[in-house]
Amino acid sequence: MTIAIGDKLPDATFKETTADGMAEVKTGDLFGGKKVVVFAVPGAFTPTCHLNHLPGYLENRDAILARGVDEIAVISVNDAFVMAAWEKATHGSGKLRYLSDWDAGFTKAIGLDTDLSAGTLGVRSKRYSMVVEDGVVKALNIEDSPGEAVTSGAAAMLEQL
Repeated sequence: MTIAIGDKLPDATFKETTADGMAEVKTGDLFGGKKVVVFAVPGAFTPTCHLNHLPGYLENRDAILARGVDEIAVISVNDAFVMAAWEKATHGSGKLRYLSDWDAGFTKAIGLDTDLSAGTLGVRSKRYSMVVEDGVVKALNIEDSPGEAVTSGAAAMLEQL
């Protein structure tokens, strides 16, 4: 079952590479008592994700935060080392949280997993964005096609905030 507006996010643990090494990020810590914009991509460095989806959030970061958002996070079913490399390549350090859902545990728990084996990617996340307040989904935007980043893009997110 796909998560919906009004639902509480399930307990899950992401991985994130920090200056001190690999860290675990629990959903309760990430979302508890905060307003967080989350967007998910099928894969770091893939064309739409790398050239379209993520750049919009980097470019609009300050405008999004100015609307009462505490943090912006990108989630992908990639390992934490790939996410760290993507963070470095996109100059996103200190701007966005690059979170690894390495085993697709979170993605599957919210019902937004998809099999992209035909494109050699295997099980990945659907492309989406959401606003989460204190762990509860307040807005949810799921793309119809993994090659599009319109309804889940930063411009659409700004209109919702």
